[in-house]
Amino acid sequence: MASQDWFDKDFYKVLGVDKSVSAADLKKTYRKLARQYHPDSNPGDAKAEATFKEISEAYSVLNDPEQREEYDQIRAMGSGARFSAPGTGGGGGFDDVFSRFGQGRGAGQPTAGFDDFFSMFDQQGGGFGSGRFGQTTGGYRGFGGPQRGSDVTARTTIDFVTAARGETITLQGEDNVPFKVKIPAGVSDGQKIRLRGRGRKSPDGGESGDIVVTVAVRPHPVFSRDGLNLRITVPVTFTEAALGATIEVPTLGGDTVRLRVAPGTPSGRVLRVKGRGIETAKGTGDLLAEVQVAVPTHLDDAAREALERFQALEPKENPRADLMAKAR
Repeated sequence: MASQDWFDKDFYKVLGVDKSVSAADLKKTYRKLARQYHPDSNPGDAKAEATFKEISEAYSVLNDPEQREEYDQIRAMGSGARFSAPGTGGGGGFDDVFSRFGQGRGAGQPTAGFDDFFSMFDQQGGGFGSGRFGQTTGGYRGFGGPQRGSDVTARTTIDFVTAARGETITLQGEDNVPFKVKIPAGVSDGQKIRLRGRGRKSPDGGESGDIVVTVAVRPHPVFSRDGLNLRITVPVTFTEAALGATIEVPTLGGDTVRLRVAPGTPSGRVLRVKGRGIETAKGTGDLLAEVQVAVPTHLDDAAREALERFQALEPKENPRADLMAKAR
């Protein structure tokens, strides 16, 4: 499945960070690279777009503590290891091992034991000579009837918009047969989608296992999730914040909405646009626009003189007085 590529991909190298990088530094590095290689900043540059996809994939894995731990464990096995698909005449690959030992997770099934581990190699055609550790039925006859087929795990990475709106995608199964997965609107990063009865068949006529797909969502360069709400940071000029203004703000759908910035609006104030967040069967969120006052970095002489005149006329209140008092 998708995690088989992890042997060949050094996500730390892609992002240019050390394996011990903290979550905060990882996020800071990703944001810097995302701004540099985002397709909007490099129109028509296929190489930049490919790099953007690589850093997004790397960040989506390393930013998730569970995926990062799993990735580090898989990479620790060495780049020479390879997965092998069942039914090719060889023994089951590492992916089969992980799937066997993880099949109980989230499905109410007990974790597979050593009997299942060894019988798996036998039923895949490898075997351990004439003496077997367990049978293809899953071991202990007479306890609980037919054995349930094992679950198959898979991973897929989708973009932020697909996660928000939902879509049916096609993945490649471990037997090289494609299968479709319906991504529901509002799926979150790390969420698991279970396809009942689509996993491995029972060796003795029992219930088939499931396919469990873990979804990773690429971060968006502009929007972020807050439950069903979408958040966006909107820069405004000093005069817009001080005097008030009507500004345009983008939405996830691509169109814009007009927002009224009241006179005297400070940085950090959140303006709400009802109904422009994530839309799901459970409800619809809002768009939360956080205002940030952008300080000009270049002033001509006339602008500087105007600001100096304003400085002479502005109230003499110290905006840090309350801060200093509370700090004592």
